Amino acid sequence: MTDHLKIGIIGDGFMQPRFFEAALRKRLGARPVTYAAMTLDWPLKLQSTKRDPTLPVAEFVGRPEDYFAFIADLDILITHLAPITGDSFARAPRLKTVAVSRGGPVNIDTAAARERGVTVINTPGRNASAVAEFTVASLLAETRNLIRGHLTVASGAFGREFYHLDHTGPELCELTVGIIGYGDIGTRVARLLQPFGCRILIFDPFKELTAEEQAAGFAKASFDDLLARSDVVTLHPRVTPQTKGMIGRAQIAAMKRGSYLVNTTRGQVLDYAALYDALVSGHLAGAVLDTFDPEPPPADWPLLRLPNVTLSPHIAGASRFSIIKAADMIAEDIGRILDGQPPLYPTK
Repeated sequence: MTDHLKIGIIGDGFMQPRFFEAALRKRLGARPVTYAAMTLDWPLKLQSTKRDPTLPVAEFVGRPEDYFAFIADLDILITHLAPITGDSFARAPRLKTVAVSRGGPVNIDTAAARERGVTVINTPGRNASAVAEFTVASLLAETRNLIRGHLTVASGAFGREFYHLDHTGPELCELTVGIIGYGDIGTRVARLLQPFGCRILIFDPFKELTAEEQAAGFAKASFDDLLARSDVVTLHPRVTPQTKGMIGRAQIAAMKRGSYLVNTTRGQVLDYAALYDALVSGHLAGAVLDTFDPEPPPADWPLLRLPNVTLSPHIAGASRFSIIKAADMIAEDIGRILDGQPPLYPTK
């Protein structure tokens, strides 16, 4: 890299460039840097492309060529949603570091980056606390009729049906909560639920419980055992070939009658047709859905009309603190790289 650096930030309506520039100025101090910024009109107007068979990247906004001019003379690029491919690196000969303000750099061709000697860093866990809080809040909203109660008051009806025994929900202290996926988000969900008095079961073949977690009463369970014993099943696995469709018709049938299903991870892990049937039949008492497959779901999807679901438009990770955390993580890693130290969050 040259002594005088040029750092470009491609942000959007959520991950706004000013947060990253502020964090970098604080971390880099007097180091000579020129900053350039581009702000995409996402999520209000532009939409992200989940997959494109012509590109080796996913979940991005625009086309690689849309950003060629912006990245051409950069030493360091920070992006949230711009797709960066081998052609991008060929157009940016000075580029040595790409930082992605998300948990996985799926919009970066990391193989091409390695071939070019470009370091890719990302921000694992930057929204973990946001998603965990949203998961617990949504579960409370579903079990205690919070949104349904709001709607009846807002309509002017002030209906009292939610005080009738047939419609009241359980308290969290009564429930066994099964957590599938015990990474950054799943662990936080468990900690947040503990003070409520929930019994916590965990399925994650790649994680072992700490002595502290065992002392708190958390217990690991097999996948089948967790489904059979849980009053609430909440999904937090990464989407992999092994986890796609992991909750299908057979798995939902194996859950307790009257239990709840919560999905704040990606929609691909869940069979929504099977979920609909279970909610209509009463096998499941309710569901919390922040993500869907497809996304957005069709406006006429029958699942969206059920009375026993709490729905949100994929916003569990949308918090101001997750932006600040991502900016601080990236600024620290860029500072470390410039100081000749290994980054804390390199892409593997």
